[in-house]
Amino acid sequence: MGINELNNAWISKGQEVSDLNAKLNAAVLDDNFSKDKFAELKGQRDNLAAQRDAIKDQLDEARALEVKNMDKKDKKPLNKKELDIKDQFVKDFKNMVTSGKTGAGNGGLTIPDDIQYAIHKLVRQFATLQNLVNVESVTTMTGSRTYEKLSDITPMSDLDDETSTIPDMDDPELTLIKYAIHRYAAIQTVTNSLLKDTVENILAWLSEWVAKKVTVTRNAKIIEAMGKPAKKPSIANFDDIKDLENNTLDPALMPSASFVTNQSGYNVLSKVKDAQGRYMLQRDVTQPDVYRLDGKTITVIADKWLPDISGAHPLYYGDLKQGITLYDREHMSLLSTNIGAGAFEHDLYKVRVIDRFDVEVIDDGAWATASFKTVANQQATTPEDSGKTSDK
Repeated sequence: MGINELNNAWISKGQEVSDLNAKLNAAVLDDNFSKDKFAELKGQRDNLAAQRDAIKDQLDEARALEVKNMDKKDKKPLNKKELDIKDQFVKDFKNMVTSGKTGAGNGGLTIPDDIQYAIHKLVRQFATLQNLVNVESVTTMTGSRTYEKLSDITPMSDLDDETSTIPDMDDPELTLIKYAIHRYAAIQTVTNSLLKDTVENILAWLSEWVAKKVTVTRNAKIIEAMGKPAKKPSIANFDDIKDLENNTLDPALMPSASFVTNQSGYNVLSKVKDAQGRYMLQRDVTQPDVYRLDGKTITVIADKWLPDISGAHPLYYGDLKQGITLYDREHMSLLSTNIGAGAFEHDLYKVRVIDRFDVEVIDDGAWATASFKTVANQQATTPEDSGKTSDK
């Protein structure tokens, strides 16, 4: 089987895995849920996912072999008519990869703004937590900001008459937050077959690769920050979730608050029922791909990125935009080698992408991190029992 056939098979299997994931999501919310049917679907999904990954491994091997056997005369330069920014960037990218020269300072090839914009659009389409936090663009490597926590804001003075002197305000409780931009990098193999491809295909490959790496890397740092809230309640039943909503945060945050959990936690919550036997987790009728828990949006993260906490599933609740800020340097760069990272031994080119950002907690009272293993259903009630209190 050739490279094109392997690539098409990889894409096809990936779509089949996505389709089965959708069926699994629908199955857990079905009132006629069948444990055996769910197990069968899950087994099919896991088997297809393993086959998809195996095909990808074979595809990488085939590409590497093609590079090893390729004649240098097969390399073709870009068309001379390619004069716009994207074409020039791809031309510079090819020159950097094949020559190893990156210009003054050997600092790499900076990704232009328009291509960075395309990458950021892809980032937003992936399962990114960046959409849940505040993002601030910065132009310096270090800096500081002062913030006033919502819980520390005090009211202004009440003046009894028009002639009263306006008093000085009490000093607000300000928090100084310092950021220091970090560099995060990843390396990808570039084959000769890619380098002789069209400008559009090279940009599509580069944008997709960078966007996925950016998403995973930033998600990891955001999750790390999410583990630092002031309140960490435990959940055993749905009333505990109500307590989490009503009593852990400032009421001003309630309109903008939402839930975040991992896939295992989502699976547990999807089976919790109210006193009338209805599932607590409801599909948003205006957004079919969005689910709500007690009216609040719930975001689901894969277990491998958001693992359990000491054997219990995490449940974050609050407004992460108020609590966490990602300082984005917006200065991605590329560097290449045909010597290091195993490139020399296998006659390959290696390209490194560097992303620059920092994530800081601004207000640790803006969200809470609960945990749970199981969540009990609400007890069924009758009209006669409604409103009664238990005897003591």
